[in-house]
Amino acid sequence: MSGLVVHDVVIVGAGPVGLLLAIELETAGVRPLVLERLVEPDLGIKAAAIGAVGVEALERRGFARALDEEQVTMPMAKAARAGSGPVRRPGGHFSALFVIDQDLQRDPERHSRMVPQEALERILTARAGELGIEIRRGVAVDGFEQDDDGVTVRTSTGPLRATYLVGCDGGRSGVRKLAGFEFPGTDPTITGYQALVEFDAPEKLATGWRRTPRGLVTSIPGRVFTAEFGGPPPDRDAPVTQAEVEASIQRVSGTDVRILSLSKATRWSDNARQVTTYRMGRVLLAGDAAHVHSPFGGQGLNLGLVDAANLGWKLAAAVRGRDHLLDSYTAERHPVGARVLENTRAQVALVRPDPLTSALRTIVSELITLPDGNRHIGEMLSGVGIRYDLGDDDPLVGTLVKDRLLTLADGGEERLYTLAENGGGLFVSPSGRSLPRGVHHAHTKEGPAMLVRPDGCVAWTEASSTSLDDALACWF
Repeated sequence: MSGLVVHDVVIVGAGPVGLLLAIELETAGVRPLVLERLVEPDLGIKAAAIGAVGVEALERRGFARALDEEQVTMPMAKAARAGSGPVRRPGGHFSALFVIDQDLQRDPERHSRMVPQEALERILTARAGELGIEIRRGVAVDGFEQDDDGVTVRTSTGPLRATYLVGCDGGRSGVRKLAGFEFPGTDPTITGYQALVEFDAPEKLATGWRRTPRGLVTSIPGRVFTAEFGGPPPDRDAPVTQAEVEASIQRVSGTDVRILSLSKATRWSDNARQVTTYRMGRVLLAGDAAHVHSPFGGQGLNLGLVDAANLGWKLAAAVRGRDHLLDSYTAERHPVGARVLENTRAQVALVRPDPLTSALRTIVSELITLPDGNRHIGEMLSGVGIRYDLGDDDPLVGTLVKDRLLTLADGGEERLYTLAENGGGLFVSPSGRSLPRGVHHAHTKEGPAMLVRPDGCVAWTEASSTSLDDALACWF
């Protein structure tokens, strides 16, 4: 084994989380190797949109134009909330309550993008290719051993050696299982289906989200989603058949609608679990490998992308010998993941098909329509309410910075996210000072001053209770 080439970081999984993590590492000057057991990308039904802070993580690396080009004006965005009451500008839903008003948010410009996950994977794969990141498909990880200096990875094509290994291999993560991460949580209570279909008489299904005495059914042109609360599927791994999807739709909707053709289908459930730590020595997890939950609120992709953004620059520093930053990865991201698990559990409870739940939905809906309630739920689902505990009294410190137009000292203008595209830290200030390597000075015409980490987290401001020198020493 001593003769093996040592890779800086081996990432298992070439989905959006693994690809963004690889791009973050490459941007920070560290060479990743991505392993993917699938020979071709999975074309199954995936997320239809990217949440706000996931979008911002991508925009900070220069993906704004690519996202613009892939933005889908999906008729499903309007159809999904049919019959759910008037909303000026939809900001997502909570347990199929489409009452979140984006115009009531503190920062209404921070919103999700209707970019399907398959389009995002194409965008990230193309960027990885431009950066020369190696992606080896058709390679399975059979096991690994870690020691003080690195990890020896046994794969279907032979052994590899890495300084660090990261599992971005989804909810059934092999890396998580092989490493022995604890994965506590709650068992599933739902059998759900999502499918791309053609119906014989689509008019029999009302467009939009509908709770019935038997479950939940969502009908959007060409797409259907059901949830039944009789427990998990007996065999989650069995192929999904047209007959079982059709039977579920008929049971929940109470109609005799028939499926003429089914092009894609998947089962889902509300299994909610999270590892107790995101790191065990030189093995780390990100995305669904670290946390699984129901799809209510569409938060999974958003959560995983920000995992990757938070981990990437810290892992790059660890490769260079500053591994203490990795301790903050679990400390910062675990509470965020736990919060998502809690709100998805709450959404499952709130959509159950019984009269008591219906009464509770009425009360919760009224509370969400209040401006404070609307902002609370909206920020929770979008992720813009995230604040890591950095031990600073300033409420801005620990939040993820929003984009804004800066007026530079030379009179020019530049967007903050554009200045962040090449990675590294960003010191935004009208006054100069010496900065560590890897921190760029955005010399502005006027204040306020702030220090922004590579993942977009505000690490210091003029109102901080800690000094700028301490913040620079801590993070850079």
